[in-house]
Amino acid sequence: MRELGYYNGVYGELSQMTVPMNDRACWFGDGVYDAQLSRNYRIFTLDEHVDRFFRSASLLEIPLPVTKEELKDLLTGLVRKMDTGDLIVYYQATRGTAPRNHAFPEGARANLWVTLQPAKPLAEKVPCALITAEDTRFLHCNIKTLNLLPSVMASQRAKEAGAYECVFYRPGGRVTECAHSNVHILKADGLYTAPTDNLILAGIARAHLIRACEKLGIPVHEEPFTLEDLFAADEVLVTSSGNFCGRANVIDGRPVGMRREDLYSALHDHLYQEFYDETAPEDP
Repeated sequence: MRELGYYNGVYGELSQMTVPMNDRACWFGDGVYDAQLSRNYRIFTLDEHVDRFFRSASLLEIPLPVTKEELKDLLTGLVRKMDTGDLIVYYQATRGTAPRNHAFPEGARANLWVTLQPAKPLAEKVPCALITAEDTRFLHCNIKTLNLLPSVMASQRAKEAGAYECVFYRPGGRVTECAHSNVHILKADGLYTAPTDNLILAGIARAHLIRACEKLGIPVHEEPFTLEDLFAADEVLVTSSGNFCGRANVIDGRPVGMRREDLYSALHDHLYQEFYDETAPEDP
């Protein structure tokens, strides 16, 4: 299969799969999701993403229909059905199927969705453009929910501007994250990244960036930074499960960063080598 869909035990070509209209994803976006890359039929950082998936579901009081080990076995098995092992593995759980009612439906069982599509990481060291927008999302950004309309709108504005991403900021200028990435800056005294409070999602790629800094002797400051800091930074980095170490050279049409090629290259190479090592072909 080139693209695969799975829904509550039924799977097939993604374009042929259907879901009930009463699935609460359709009514309310009432669910959580996660995603990561696979290479050579080996899913990268599987344990970390599944742990976050279960944590998000717990925060929304969604009892998942599988255990962590059952989910990992399911995802690994579905990957093996594909024509290629280089994939984006996406999965989500919704609160269940029931007539439209804002309150939790009684007795509904969570629905589990999975999609697999060919994908590779953005590994090239090509600088990107960003834009900024006020962060008008709700105060539960630490939960990876299906409610992504503000990110959809921000991503569209970035596309229209010819930019890769949109950087969100709160009143007062505090930078939080991007529409679908975490954002960080490098200054003379090290890496600055927003703390993992309720205003950002604790990215898995963010965690790996922090560990890479520690291994390379780059000090890490998990504390808020502002738009002013962003524009003055030596480097502006964006990280996600599909782009482990992106680099910006323009924000809102203004040149930024690009002053620490040595640190950027060291981090980029370390993170991608980690990915290649952990997804190397299995011994026959």
